[in-house]
Amino acid sequence: MTIQKLAEAIDVNPKTVERWITQGKVPYRRHQYATAAALKVDVTTLWDDDRAVESAADLTKAEIVTVYPHRHTVPPNLWRDIYARAERNLDVLVYSGLFLSEDPVFLDLLRKKVEGTTQVRVLLGDPDCEAVRQRGVDEGHRIMDGKIRNALVNYRPLLKSHPEVGVRLHATTLYNSIYRSDDEMLVNPHVYGIGAYMAPVLHLRRLPGGGLFDTYANSIEQTWGGARQVTDTDFDIPGA
Repeated sequence: MTIQKLAEAIDVNPKTVERWITQGKVPYRRHQYATAAALKVDVTTLWDDDRAVESAADLTKAEIVTVYPHRHTVPPNLWRDIYARAERNLDVLVYSGLFLSEDPVFLDLLRKKVEGTTQVRVLLGDPDCEAVRQRGVDEGHRIMDGKIRNALVNYRPLLKSHPEVGVRLHATTLYNSIYRSDDEMLVNPHVYGIGAYMAPVLHLRRLPGGGLFDTYANSIEQTWGGARQVTDTDFDIPGA
């Protein structure tokens, strides 16, 4: 692996990687583990350092790439960039995730992914369930079900042309919206009284032995297992 490719894989400047090699500089803990994961070796193979992460707590912290104070402060292209890197798993676990369904670049990306080897799963809230109604109340409005129906309409052409795109509806109480791409994800916690766009976002990268990423990944699996398939009636407008 070249210095440039490693730097891109762990999101650091190539000159930083070069200093680790030529000057014996020791990286921050999270960069040590990110590098070891990228090279598929144990961290102690690379650095015999007193600061090497030994405890599970420290390793979990190393899985946090960065934290954004609000979802609207996440760089606009980061969502697309993360999903563009997906080769095995592309998952969206939300109530509506309307901003993604309105992005034609994202929808085109889903088409390309399912035409390749990537499993695509989109989990939206069941617009008729109590959890969705309550989330709307918690955010200070009563339109969450409408936002979900709008998202479904946005996904409908894709579902017709590419039925292998998995879209299901869940009735669970979501504590986080989760956006996963292989071993990378964005987690948007739900905070009482404010919309998700105002809540923080954690950018995580899975590291061998860490537990934070896997905790959220398991949440996706549990929700997917209990969700139902989308039917034609889910596109109907109530009262129409």
